[in-house]
Order: sequence, then structure tokens, then C-alpha cells
Amino acid sequence: MFIDRKDAANFCEDLRRQNKKIVFTNGCFDIIHAGHVRYLTAAKNFGDVLIVGLNTDDSVKRIKGANRPINNQDDRAEVLLGLKAVDHVIFFGEQTAENLIAEVKPAVYVKGGDYTLETLPESKIVQTYGGRVEFVNLVAGRSTTNIVEKILTELK
Repeated sequence: MFIDRKDAANFCEDLRRQNKKIVFTNGCFDIIHAGHVRYLTAAKNFGDVLIVGLNTDDSVKRIKGANRPINNQDDRAEVLLGLKAVDHVIFFGEQTAENLIAEVKPAVYVKGGDYTLETLPESKIVQTYGGRVEFVNLVAGRSTTNIVEKILTELK
């Protein structure tokens, strides 16, 4: 289910009242691939409810460049919500997910193994309210950037 950003804090508070352990992750999720599916499945295993913070189209452009995203935010949200592991999606447009995490207050915040506590800006927010940060190993060779490069190479 899609959660409107303005409703995120109250929605998550309701989940906590139901004794649900909230897991949160975030990203662009532009072209879903096996690495994403494995990552999201692993993230879901840390709790009861997986919420994905999904970068808006404008924020993806700022992060990844003018030619991205390949798929618009509504399509990316629909694909994510079609995955068994993903329970909810919330759009956010900031450079990092710090503000959204402060609203959601997940018990567990999950990111890829290419980060560390020191390099992950959101980790400090999570630790202030007693949450924990978990890292999931990335699947080697699986990335949207690699897929885009392969397509462009094949078209030449």
C-alpha cells in the first residue's frame, strides 16, 4: 500500500501499537533486478512490516543524473508494491532519508553492504531513538547502472 508522506508518522505509530516491528529501507529502485529482490527479501526478514522510502523522480535526477530515472516514480512504486517482501512505499524528495526516518522511526533501518555506520548519514537518526541499523550484502554485478550500460552497449 502506498502511504502519503503526511500520514507516515501516524500510520507507523498505529503499526507500533499493533506490536508490529517496522523495517525501513530506501532508494531509487529504478529498474528492479535480482539484486533488489534479494536485498528487499533480506530486509523484510528483520521484522514484520517492510516500508520502502522511494526517491521521487526529481531526487533521482539529482542523485543519478539527467537521464535517470528510467521509470517514473509511480511505475517504480507499483513494481515495488508487487513484490512479496514490500508492504508499503512512501515517496521522499530529499537528498537523504533522514527526515523520513525521523517520522517513521523504524525498529530496523536496512541499507546495502556498500555503506558503514560511519558513511551512512541516516544511522545517527536511527540510533537517537533506539533503533538499529543492519547491512545486507549486495549481489555482485547486479545494478541498474550495469543494466543501462549493457543496453547502451548492445545498441551500438
